Amino acid sequence: MATKSVTGINIVAVNTSQTQEIKDLQAVTQPTRRATVPALEEILYEPIPVLDHGFIRVVDYMGDDNAVVQAARVSYGKGTKKVSEDQGLINYLLRHRHSTPFEMCEIKLHIKLPIFIARQWIRHRTANVNEYSARYSIMDKEFYIPSPENLALQSTINHQGRGEILDPAKAQRILDLLRADALHAYDHYQELLNLDQSGQVLDPTQDGIARELARMNLPVNYYTQWYWKIDLHNLMHFLSLRADPHAQYEIRVYAEAMLTVLQKWVPLTYDAFMNYRCGAVTLSQKAMTAVKALIAGQQITREQVGMGIREWKELQQTLNLTLS
Repeated sequence: MATKSVTGINIVAVNTSQTQEIKDLQAVTQPTRRATVPALEEILYEPIPVLDHGFIRVVDYMGDDNAVVQAARVSYGKGTKKVSEDQGLINYLLRHRHSTPFEMCEIKLHIKLPIFIARQWIRHRTANVNEYSARYSIMDKEFYIPSPENLALQSTINHQGRGEILDPAKAQRILDLLRADALHAYDHYQELLNLDQSGQVLDPTQDGIARELARMNLPVNYYTQWYWKIDLHNLMHFLSLRADPHAQYEIRVYAEAMLTVLQKWVPLTYDAFMNYRCGAVTLSQKAMTAVKALIAGQQITREQVGMGIREWKELQQTLNLTLS
């Protein structure tokens, strides 16, 4: 898939009509007194590629870092003029979990993603979502096939994760099965709709079954699309979970692309988010007791602080220490 680069972001190549639609949108400018973000305006409407056929693209946004500051200092009517002071305030807000100022900013994304990732994604019930309807439109012949390095056995430790990478021969066999099943299902989907492989009507004397029924045989690696609008506070919560190294790879790469957008949109908030959310850990009261004892040079055991085995192991990993 051909791409071009815009300020460090690879932009996915789309078909001719989609490209023209994007150009038409970008050619229109509107006079406004609202705050705009030049770095985000530069990539507005452009699809950023994710996985093999997916993308995210910014279609609208409201607010910027200053909107967060304004909301926190509402009695001032306007944020401070010094960036360092704004950064300090945003740091404070995130550090102490003051969420409402971040709810003043919103962003709307157009996202193309595999159905099985959409079903995982929709569990985040803090956004407004409108999904492509296969009841009214015909699904595209686009499905997700993992790259060999992302095929792995079931983990024996983490029951919802991946373990060892498959050897090349077994990986190729699985990829062949996935591709064959997806193509076979789509052939039957078109037949149910009374269409041939080029999308033309097979038998003019017959009607296809209802689209809402024909879609049910398609596997969940087929792509769907939706518009997803969310405020900045809930976006950061989504990213703190889905950009985490433990998140499933296929949703994590979407979150990583969205981190790039976040950095362009609200750079001060992005810096605070990376410091106080992504790069931070939360310690329980018992864990703090253990840490204080270690700082004081005392020997401490799990039983003494009353911590569970799993939390004790996590504390050791966080501190990079071996404790008794």
